[in-house]
Order: sequence, then structure tokens, then C-alpha cells
Amino acid sequence: MRGEWFQGLAADEQFEVLRDPRGLCIQARATVEDGPASVRPAGIQPTHTPAVLSTRGQLPAQLTKIINLPQDERVNAFRLLVALLGVADKRRPERFSAAGAPMPGTSRSGIRPVDSS
Repeated sequence: MRGEWFQGLAADEQFEVLRDPRGLCIQARATVEDGPASVRPAGIQPTHTPAVLSTRGQLPAQLTKIINLPQDERVNAFRLLVALLGVADKRRPERFSAAGAPMPGTSRSGIRPVDSS
């Protein structure tokens, strides 16, 4: 993901867009451990500010800092948040099956039932 679409947005629109993946990362229960795992898929350097912030603990507070970074950091912030969401979301089936609860819309085996109609 290169972020050309995001770069083409006005500054206020970029901020509004950043709020969505931030909330989704929290909802997906992203962890501090997901931060380093998100840097490479995001295509940013580990020394870029969003990458550094994602590894500092208290992730919800760090995500707020990330979406409030200056304009020149926003493309990297967007890339990191999308990658972070992907990493956290991949763990979701493991988390549900470990808890003994099936994923929504699946049976206990994890297989979606076939619609007989």
C-alpha cells in the first residue's frame, strides 16, 4: 500500500480518516507486540515516529499520539495503522478458538455451515 489516495486528501480529511483505523485497532485488541510486527508490512522504517510510538506501551494512548502527528508524518501513520490492524485481525480466530467460542457465523469446528436453501 503506497498511500497515494491518502496523500491526496486535505489535512482535515486525513485526520478524519486516521481516526477510523485507530478505533478499529483498539477494537481488534492490537497489542504493543503488534507494533514491531506491523512496521515491515507498512513499508516504513522502524525509526519513523509512528513505528517508535507503536512500541512504547499503553497502545491506545500511543495510537492517539500517532493520529495527532504533524502533517509530514501522516502518510506513515496511515500505513502503520492499516498494517497494525491487519496484524491484530489475523490473531482474532486464534483468540476466539482459544477461548472456546466459535467465530461469529461459524460452527464450533470453525467451518461456516452450508446454506441449504
